[in-house]
Amino acid sequence: MPPINLYSDTQTRPTDGMRAAIASAVVGDEQRGLDPTTRRLEERVAELLGFETAVLLPSGTMCNEIAMRLHARPGGDEVILDRTAHPVNSEAGGPAVVSGLMVRVLDGDRGVFTGADLEAAVRPTGNRYTPRSRLVCVEQTSNLGGGRVWPASVVHDVLDVAARFGLRTHLDGARLMNAVVATGMPASSFASGFDTAWIDFTKGLGAPVGAVLAGSRELIDEAWRWKQMLGGAFRQSGMVAAGCLYALDHHVSRLAEDHLHARVLAEGLAALPGVRLDVSTVETNIVIFSVDDAPGLVARLADRVELQAFDAHRVRAVTHLDVSRADVERAVAAIADELG
Repeated sequence: MPPINLYSDTQTRPTDGMRAAIASAVVGDEQRGLDPTTRRLEERVAELLGFETAVLLPSGTMCNEIAMRLHARPGGDEVILDRTAHPVNSEAGGPAVVSGLMVRVLDGDRGVFTGADLEAAVRPTGNRYTPRSRLVCVEQTSNLGGGRVWPASVVHDVLDVAARFGLRTHLDGARLMNAVVATGMPASSFASGFDTAWIDFTKGLGAPVGAVLAGSRELIDEAWRWKQMLGGAFRQSGMVAAGCLYALDHHVSRLAEDHLHARVLAEGLAALPGVRLDVSTVETNIVIFSVDDAPGLVARLADRVELQAFDAHRVRAVTHLDVSRADVERAVAAIADELG
């Protein structure tokens, strides 16, 4: 029996229905604006997030990197984000390489900082000794924060402070649809007020490739230039877009099942000896728990349960559409055997 894959929600495989949609996609050359399936996806995401237009990109990392390049320039500009944010930890130093940006990190609460935190971090204007605060980024949900949902009120406070100081704003929506399902609020309510925002289709939504960056027409026209420069342009991209459209039609509401499974997993883990976990912190599909030896536990479980060790003590487990309730219960039992 293959191991239960709780390593990440990026591990999902296309469903039979998604494979059929991909195989039957109507396609054309997207670089000439001739791929109708891609255009339909971009229009749909722009409307979903409340923006003028959007562009399909291969990955969320490219969405973040292009967006930062749109909003800031080399020469001392600074981006402000939480210490746990994806561009800080998982984009290979991209902000420095692609945009020449200084990175200023905040110590938020499980990935979430406040308007007051942002205000305290903004550099004084007119000071030639300091970087220039230019951009603030929010990651919804917070991955390393354990899938925490940024409350809408906190997001609005952050945006208010950013506006007061003339900062540009970017929403990393890698798991935005998890926040939508967890709260019942529309995606546009989370994205409203940001200069750019994107959603990923390769995590809980289960597509093999694709993310879509939305913004004003002026910004997305410039994003297209960077897409071309960085090698992100496709030809017959409708095959990618078709999987993303299928995900929007069939895989959004079912995220609630992943959230339920994460809660079941957390409750089972919290009852085990040697596990430190506050179940109330599990809001979506990510469970982070602590043990004495995280790498050792993950290695011993590898043939039964795939997990990810973040550091010496913390382990991450992520539920997704390829993980059933029975899989969760088997995973808890396997971890119990190792810790027993």
